[in-house]
Amino acid sequence: MASKIKYSSNLYNGSTIQTVLLSISNATLSKSQKKWRVACIVIYMSLSMAKRIVSKKKKSSPAFLNILASPKPSSSHTVLEINPVEVEDSRVLDIDLNQTKLAEMVKNKNLTELHRFGGLEAIAELLKTNTENGIIGDEEDLIKRRITFGSNTYQKPPMKGLIHFVVEAFKDTTILILLACAALSLAFGIREHGGREGWYEGGSIFVAVFLVVAVSAGSNFRQERQFDKLSKISNDIKIDVFRDGRRQKVSIFDAVVGDVVFLNIGDQVPADGLFIDGHSFQVDESSMTGESDHVEVNSTHNPFLLSGSKIADGYSRMLVISVGMNTAWGEMMSSITRDTNDMTPLQERLNKLTSSIGKVGLAVASLVLGVMLIRYFTGNTEDINGFQEFNGVDRDLNDVFNSVLRIVSAAVTIVVVAIPEGLPLAVTLTLAYSMKRMMADQAMVRKLSACETMGSATVICTDKTGTLTLNQMKVTKFRVGCEETEPVISRVLARDLVELFYQGVAFNTTGNIYKPKTGSLVEYSGSPTEKAILSWAVQDLGMDIDKMKQDYAILHVETFNSEKKRSGVLIENKTDNSKNVHWKGAAEMVLAMCSYYYELDGELKIMSEAKRSQFDRIIQGMAASSLRCIAFACKVIKSEESQSSLSEQDLTLLGIVGMKDPCRPNARKAIQFCRVAGVDIKMITGDNVFTARAIATECGILEHDQQVATGEVIEGIEFRNYTPEERMLKVNQIRVMARSSPLDKLLMVQCLRQKGHVVAVTGDGTNDAPALKEADVGLSMGIQGTEVAKESSDIVILDDDFASVATVLRWGRCVYNNIQKFIQFQLTVNVAALVINFIAAVSAGDVPLTAVQLLWVNLIMDTLGALALATERPSEELMHNPPVGRTEPLITNVMWRNLLAQSMYQIVVLLILQFEGRSIFNVDQAVRNTLIFNTFVLCQVFNEFNARSLEKKNVFKGILKNRLFLGIIAVTIVLQVVMVEFLRNFADTVRLSWTEWGICVAIASLTWPIGWIMKFVPVTKKPFLSYLKFHNFK
Repeated sequence: MASKIKYSSNLYNGSTIQTVLLSISNATLSKSQKKWRVACIVIYMSLSMAKRIVSKKKKSSPAFLNILASPKPSSSHTVLEINPVEVEDSRVLDIDLNQTKLAEMVKNKNLTELHRFGGLEAIAELLKTNTENGIIGDEEDLIKRRITFGSNTYQKPPMKGLIHFVVEAFKDTTILILLACAALSLAFGIREHGGREGWYEGGSIFVAVFLVVAVSAGSNFRQERQFDKLSKISNDIKIDVFRDGRRQKVSIFDAVVGDVVFLNIGDQVPADGLFIDGHSFQVDESSMTGESDHVEVNSTHNPFLLSGSKIADGYSRMLVISVGMNTAWGEMMSSITRDTNDMTPLQERLNKLTSSIGKVGLAVASLVLGVMLIRYFTGNTEDINGFQEFNGVDRDLNDVFNSVLRIVSAAVTIVVVAIPEGLPLAVTLTLAYSMKRMMADQAMVRKLSACETMGSATVICTDKTGTLTLNQMKVTKFRVGCEETEPVISRVLARDLVELFYQGVAFNTTGNIYKPKTGSLVEYSGSPTEKAILSWAVQDLGMDIDKMKQDYAILHVETFNSEKKRSGVLIENKTDNSKNVHWKGAAEMVLAMCSYYYELDGELKIMSEAKRSQFDRIIQGMAASSLRCIAFACKVIKSEESQSSLSEQDLTLLGIVGMKDPCRPNARKAIQFCRVAGVDIKMITGDNVFTARAIATECGILEHDQQVATGEVIEGIEFRNYTPEERMLKVNQIRVMARSSPLDKLLMVQCLRQKGHVVAVTGDGTNDAPALKEADVGLSMGIQGTEVAKESSDIVILDDDFASVATVLRWGRCVYNNIQKFIQFQLTVNVAALVINFIAAVSAGDVPLTAVQLLWVNLIMDTLGALALATERPSEELMHNPPVGRTEPLITNVMWRNLLAQSMYQIVVLLILQFEGRSIFNVDQAVRNTLIFNTFVLCQVFNEFNARSLEKKNVFKGILKNRLFLGIIAVTIVLQVVMVEFLRNFADTVRLSWTEWGICVAIASLTWPIGWIMKFVPVTKKPFLSYLKFHNFK
């Protein structure tokens, strides 16, 4: 053969294949060689396509074949030259970059690989972004980046389906026992009565059990979906990004590769990325690495930022390198299944209650089983014809089995009716409903237990800024020297002094100024304080931020600290290399660092003690007018001085600004509302004592005309320096704590809890996390709150308004009260049914309420009753009661009084019907049993109205507003009519006449006057069950 194709790895190179093909003479090709030639062409084309598809950089397709008939001079053959034409997908970002290597570089913190890429600027250029202005950020650019690099979301494990909850429901011991009884009853019934009629009893139990399972599984499935929806809302964090030169807030899910992200203390790193610039920047990577030590991030030794980390200190900008499933956080979160089966404290108490009642029911059922078996086998029972059921001689074995099965079913029925299975369902429904309503009222519940605990709160410790006030700062006063001036004084202020103010505002800030190219209004971003100062400097002092950035460079930054309550910056003039230190912060703290001050004309003067006292009085006067006082100070730094830390001595006071933050319109009303409810409000703020007192008076925490008692308004340092015994003694008296640190807030919470209070705390900063965790209910702020604060809290107040805190208190009490209502209602059913069946079984050898009937009662009372009582809205009466606190039993004496009265009435009436009903109404046994069943159900329907209020005599107040309750009552009555009149074989009932229905309704309606009369009966404060030492009911 003239030429042969030798296989090697190089064969898959396009040029090699082309060379091989060219070297083969067309005239000498055999049939098999022609096949090989075609195969090579196909392989080449396939590899070319696959290579470009997999790489995701460029998609290419063999759009056409350039078939060139070009005869070679030395050979008589035709060559097919195949050139795949690359067609770029317009939806994909056109970059030449190995994305996988880039993602792995950040995950592994590989500095060597970063240098290979050419460093940060080279990577930014490859990603087609600008570290100063960010990405273009229009819709087309964002779509391209998401297609090319993926979105910032991760794949969650699938939610538990309905089938899962059905299986879980079938694992219940009671359900399994009932299924076994149903199977045996079905088998013996068909054997004895044939397939046409023998399936009624067993089939009825099966249907009833399946209905109970379906309702239980459906409720749990719905709760799972609701939790998933809330989880999505909770995870939708807002982040600050720079796009097209403009700082803007976007959802964390909208972050894309190439974004420039701003990070401050308490923020969560939204994606894997690289540090661009920043100061004093430290991150907490414990969520990823498990290491609790904070990691310093800088541009030289460790420029890598991992998704999911929290910012512990400082601030910075980062370049997003990989998002979503390409990050280690995304991989980890996609494998985590969130368990929603965590029980709240109230659910745990109810489980203990259910377990205790179940044990009582089991004991009673065992006793009934023993008594009935003895009665049967000793010949003391009769069949429906009046003959002895068992005589020990001529009895069919099938009849014996059927009789024993009937006795076992009766015993199981007692267990079924004894266990209040509706209690967990009621809690679930109440919590789910209240969570939904609270979300509409600007409160997002992160932990279910908070719903119920908030109802027991006795003290609320609240922040001032943004919670009691609007958090809309505006500079209203400005002082240079000891003279009060208007904020707009750039015309009379010395030029050098104005320049110093420019420096102190422009560089000692975490805010940002954006000037639109279109000439529209300047946009300010950052905290409300920063925005107020920036807007004042630009609008009133005429500061040009772009010019300032051109003229000066930042050398060192001390970020704001909640302990020092100030921040500082060292800057250098690019023209003459002169250096200035600038401090900004709480006025009295900055004043303490100053040895000099400027007058209005720019004259520098020494700060004498008399002048310092005068400045102190100025600050106090401004604070007494509810102003937040911020002071500016500076110092010229000599070249020989150290630049590793900022000088804090011998500073020169530039001036003091006073910012007004108005109280929220509804704050005073909400505080009064909480006080009426017996909840004490304590304001804990970082502002000075004069501002704190003024705001507290304005909001109603302190009275206008009332003399403030000693110890009601204190500073954090004073509280901190108390001995533990003094703190415990004085903590109840404190109403305002000013100049407090996060440690002071934590100490306050610990003291209050030790005193027995149920404490709710609001917080928004990273340093508030310990207090939020320590409190019984942590309430974080949704707007100003950091991600660390939100994750440490139980409820997020979405609008940062104290009125929403008061709303949460209302709903907390409503949850607790609704559950108590249902417990009273449910236990009335259980006690009555248990006693009736027990007495009838022991005395007559039979039970008036069958397994199917009791399952039906359980189904409609547990489910529909729970839904009716669990969805009651908060009432004004609830807020006039004192807080429940920690020690109040779950079942109060009032509840025992109500449920025992109703139970006794039902027991007496139904036992009379059981033993004398046939003679009183002149009916047969079947009608009597139907009367008992119907009366029992209607008694529960009427008693449901009584349960609407535990103590209020008028239980019909507001009934027309609760359409759901009325609808459920109507549905329950309709279902009962259907059960009695149309499902006779299923329910073992017979049709009743109009008169008999009237008798049932008349008997049941007497529960209303009985309930009204019983509410006049006083009860003792000592818990009823404490006499019995039965603590499981507490």
